[in-house]
Amino acid sequence: MKKITFNPKKTHTYVRAAIQLLFFLFLPSAFTTAFSGIKYIFTQIGSKNPIAWTTFLTVLLALCAYTILFGRFFCGYACAFGSLGDAVHGLYIWICKKCKKKPVQMKKGWKKPLSFLKYGILLVIALLCFTGVYGSMTGWSPWDVFSMIQAGNFKLGGYILGCVLLLLILAGMAFCERFFCRFLCPMGAVFNLLPIFPLFSIRRNKESCIKGCSACQRCCPSDIELPENGSWMVKNDCFQCQKCIQICPKKNAKSGRLFFRGNEIWFTVLRAAVLAIVLILAGI
Repeated sequence: MKKITFNPKKTHTYVRAAIQLLFFLFLPSAFTTAFSGIKYIFTQIGSKNPIAWTTFLTVLLALCAYTILFGRFFCGYACAFGSLGDAVHGLYIWICKKCKKKPVQMKKGWKKPLSFLKYGILLVIALLCFTGVYGSMTGWSPWDVFSMIQAGNFKLGGYILGCVLLLLILAGMAFCERFFCRFLCPMGAVFNLLPIFPLFSIRRNKESCIKGCSACQRCCPSDIELPENGSWMVKNDCFQCQKCIQICPKKNAKSGRLFFRGNEIWFTVLRAAVLAIVLILAGI
């Protein structure tokens, strides 16, 4: 039997996986609750009813405020759908390695056009809610199917279309890292439209980079080219996974300021703890 060894260089990977598992087990409904806030707003506006303060709105606004400050840390560490995608993709890559097969990957030329699809999905759902149609539609939502399975409810007879869509999403997750987050997530579209502060955004000292390296971009789930130090540019598609910080051979990439790099374990755990407290206080 092969001995399992601990690789200190992957400590941050292990910590991220542990945080994802904890949020998946104990706060799995954050994504669906926040998006219910979006649907509630458009439904109330469309029906010309007042918007009352609800848990949905509290969670939505809390997550948006957190994202404006810390970037899309929620997407990278706490979203149940995002964590599921990482697990499915990781399992697929592991199986390919064991079978000594080259993983099938999505063509790079498809990714940019598909990245706009999530805005269309957000717009369609908003219009369906605004017109009052959304409430009468049942059985099609992959998010509902996912929530039911997660809650141990396998009575999915009326959710055939939702099951098919979920299976297609899972297939996409296997072949493309962060498939759902990049191309389909309506909450991701909302987060992308937010004005994120550059305080903890990841950037690099390009002058010190090895010529022709591009390791940071090649390992990035969103194919992001990091902004240079001093730039105020923020890449809203960054999920804060920090793979680029770990892989950089020159240690040029960082998200911290002053005395810390931003990928220290204590800072990652602190952000996760703050997020958990915010969600719990919001009513999750």
